[in-house]
Amino acid sequence: MRTLSATAGSAAFFIAAPCVVAGLAPWLLSDRWRLPRSSLPGMVPLGWVLIAVAVAALLHAFGRFALEGLGTPAPVAPTEKLVVGGIYRHVRNPMYVAVLAIILGQVLMFSSWTLAAYGVVAAIAMATFVKLYEEPTLAGRYGAEYEAYRRNVPGWLPRLTPWRQ
Repeated sequence: MRTLSATAGSAAFFIAAPCVVAGLAPWLLSDRWRLPRSSLPGMVPLGWVLIAVAVAALLHAFGRFALEGLGTPAPVAPTEKLVVGGIYRHVRNPMYVAVLAIILGQVLMFSSWTLAAYGVVAAIAMATFVKLYEEPTLAGRYGAEYEAYRRNVPGWLPRLTPWRQ
């Protein structure tokens, strides 16, 4: 896949997946037009910071798929190469971690138990998808290269020092 096609495909998938899961769905589950306010002091700014950092990480991760992997995160247009650079040197699932952090940021901002429950359901769905589909698919597609990566880079809690191949 060419870089332009990979970038366009990644952008389309960005709108179809993370924007829906971390944006539209929480908006539909919340009091849509209410200004962010939390019952706990300081949680609104903390929520904004968490969301900003997570959005930056998410955009970086999507960019790595297009530029390094020459593909998209969508299962229908996978990468040509295993993506192990940038943020992927710290955590194997940065997109899922970022989406969950965005949801958590909204939980903090709105003090919403509904959004907290949604975040738990989303986390369970993501972890199940990773275990049952992504990891076996990547192992089959990239073999020993993926297994070495999997042994050295945690799936969900980022390592502090970047992994070096």
